[in-house]
Amino acid sequence: MNEAPHIAPAPVALVTGASRGLGLALAHALAAEGWQLVITARGAAELAEAEAALAAVTKVVALPGSIVDDDHRARLAEAAEGLGGASLLVNNAGSLNGAAAPGAEPLPRLADFPLPDLLELFEVNALAPIALTQLVLPQLRARSGAVLNISSDAAVEPYLGWGGYGASKAALDQATAVLAREEAELRVWAVDPGNMRTRMLQEASPGEDISGEPLPEQIASVLLGLLRDRTHSGRYRAADLAAAPAADRGGR
Repeated sequence: MNEAPHIAPAPVALVTGASRGLGLALAHALAAEGWQLVITARGAAELAEAEAALAAVTKVVALPGSIVDDDHRARLAEAAEGLGGASLLVNNAGSLNGAAAPGAEPLPRLADFPLPDLLELFEVNALAPIALTQLVLPQLRARSGAVLNISSDAAVEPYLGWGGYGASKAALDQATAVLAREEAELRVWAVDPGNMRTRMLQEASPGEDISGEPLPEQIASVLLGLLRDRTHSGRYRAADLAAAPAADRGGR
């Protein structure tokens, strides 16, 4: 009797900040390529909407909560293990200005940045991604997986008013670069997606017309090329990835 062919389980991706914007676009793009998903975001209602749409395509576990919460990060790692173990971690969740109250200047100057808000900004944008990566690393190592950290041009350009956000993203960039050296069997990327037509950009640019910026779905399709080509670890700009032939992006 012929044995039934072995079917490999679908790979698992853990995506933070997945209720809207680039995180949601990446989740949909991964689902369309057969990935199982663990998704999280702070907004429970928006996350539930995302879960309902994604569940029509793939298996998805949605866990609302904040990535700065130790117990929540542990639940995310456990959920990924329950689906078979993560092959990809996308650290996309981020904050522009920490806990600044609605109606405040969206991007305070460094001289005026409340230190509690600045601390929270670093916790969300730098410390929490590192902490979540620590938890998921055993799963990623077992599968020669990948970490995708969403960065920003503000990490390398001194824009007025973006000092807190940019410094927190610069910290994430440095952590990404060191992790790539320490975990040579993985792929570890920091990617500046550029401006996108998202709520976050509109909040950072009140009153400005952002209708000419690319949609998150366009950027997500570019970022998936990192996975398909198993591009060498490093820091990239989405615009450069879109323009570069696949042969120039490295490989196994």
